This record gives sequence, structure tokens and C-alpha cells, in this order.
Amino acid sequence: MKVGAYAGVGAVAAAIAWVLTACQPAAHEENETYVFLASNISLPYWQEAVAGFRDAGQDLRVKVDIQGPQSYSPDEEVDDFQQAVKKHPAGILVSPASADKFTAPIDAAIAAGIPVICIDSDAPNSRRLMFIGTDNVRAGQESGRRIAQLMHDQGDLVVITIPGQLNLEQRMQGLKAIVSGYPRIKIAQVLDDKGDPRLANDEISALLEKKAKLDGIVCLEASGGAGAAEALHRLNLDGKIPIVAMDKDAETLDWISRGGIAATVSQKPYTMAFYGLKFLDDLHHNVVHEFKDWRTAPVSPLPTLVDTGTAVIDSTNLKEFQAAVAEHPKPL
Repeated sequence: MKVGAYAGVGAVAAAIAWVLTACQPAAHEENETYVFLASNISLPYWQEAVAGFRDAGQDLRVKVDIQGPQSYSPDEEVDDFQQAVKKHPAGILVSPASADKFTAPIDAAIAAGIPVICIDSDAPNSRRLMFIGTDNVRAGQESGRRIAQLMHDQGDLVVITIPGQLNLEQRMQGLKAIVSGYPRIKIAQVLDDKGDPRLANDEISALLEKKAKLDGIVCLEASGGAGAAEALHRLNLDGKIPIVAMDKDAETLDWISRGGIAATVSQKPYTMAFYGLKFLDDLHHNVVHEFKDWRTAPVSPLPTLVDTGTAVIDSTNLKEFQAAVAEHPKPL
């Protein structure tokens, strides 16, 4: 066969391939929409996650919908989730405030053919297809190690958390495991701030007014650090009672710069939400070919768990993180 004949065959093959490709449906449907849902969506922590979700949506050229209550309310979050399911989106990324309350709604969504992934907080007894977020036991251990060092291995410790929320219970588990190795440290108080820095402020202020013994404070959720630091600041106690906070919102980092918070254990909500949407998109389009369809597969084709990791921020690396936060894309 002559060289020209090879060229002709190649041109025909290319034309056929173009026709077949042109006849195939677009990679994403015109109204393909993914939902992000969390409790207390107005918190800086969740705004960072929203930025990651939006960026992933823009990258994939799909629509995104942000839902969730403006204050901590597991029941309202469940209602928002169920309303989202009725619209039958391409997928839902959710951080359940209450694992028990979300088990049945998540199972119903999966039964309806809607992929559901949990981030940050899990609903492990549900049929959710994966969890992406922090190893919360390890995060609690990190908080415990840092506060034990700051308390010089002794004293009364106050913990600020939201009892009953699975990810925070796991952090408490990790914290207790570390503190148990320091017989002279006692967890004297466990406070519920319901994710509200004003409530954390009030609760720490009340303890101080009662002259309660207070040698260290650990905040296992994102809002408590700033609230506790403000309470100490009003009494000129900045830095006198060490605080280990959670996450890297601007207010927490500002308190580290002012000496009101000693350190914070930072998570990666942007990363959680960014990859959460990409995993949902893979599920919706059955990109992972271990099984024909995730809906009829005996197990999820995705990893069961993706640990996005943590980082400890203190005065030694604060400026680096502040610069990164200042450059961080803000949600629309």
C-alpha cells in the first residue's frame, strides 16, 4: 500500500471518530446540580468549605447549590437535606450535625439514586458512599498533646465542644486518651457552646466570675476559641490561661497574634468540599468502572475514608497562614 493510502485511511478514521464523539451526550447535563449542606453555614469554617465547593463546580462546569441553617440546628439541617432530595440533584455533600438524625434521610436519598458523601462529620451507620475529612480522633489527640505541654502537665482543663455531634465526640475521645496519660491534669468542665462564640464567651466568663479553677482551655469546634479568648481579654488574662483552639478562621488567627490563643489545630474544609464534589461527580457519571453502576454495586466504588489531615498553627508559623487566608478565594 502506498503512503498516500495510509494518509487516506487515517483521515477517514479521524472523521469517523469525530462523528461518534459529536453524537455522544455532553460530559455534564445542562442543569446538573450538586448540593452542599452543613449546619451553621454562616461560620467562617463553612464559608471556606463553600469556596472549595464552588471552585470545584466551576472547574467541572456544573451548577452548585448551598443549603443549611444560619445557626446550629440539626433538625433544620435535616429539613434542608430532605427538601434538597425532593429536587433530585446530581449529588449531595453533607456534614451531618447529628449522625442519628441523618441516617434514615441519607438512606432514603441513596435509595432514590442520589449519591451522598459526608464531609467533616460522618453518619457511619447510614448508606453514605464515603467520608472525607479529618481523622477526628487524631485531631483531638493533637489538641491534648499541645494543651498538656502548655499546662506543664498539671491543672484543671475546660473543654468547649458540642456534645452529641459525632466528629466532636471523636475529638473528645482523642483528647481524653492523651489527657489520661497525665494524672495531674483533670478535665474539670465540659461546656456546650452550640457553635456560637458568644455562648463560649458567656460560659467562660461565668466560670471566671465564680473563681473556678481554670488552668487551660481546649476548644474542639471552630467557634469556641475566639469566644474564650475574648472572655479572658476582658479581665486582662490574655495568655495567662492557655487556649488551644480549632481551625484557622481569621478571628482565631488574630487572637494568636495578640497572644490570646496559644495554638489552633487547623483542618482543611476547602479541600474536603473541593474533592467531595469531584467524588460526587465521579459517582453521578459512574466514572469508576469497578462496577457497572454505583446504584447496583454491592459496595461503594469510592474509598471508604479520605483523611484530609490537620496542621497546628502557633506564633512560629502564624504569618504564613495569615497570608494564605488573605489570598484565599471568598465565596460569592
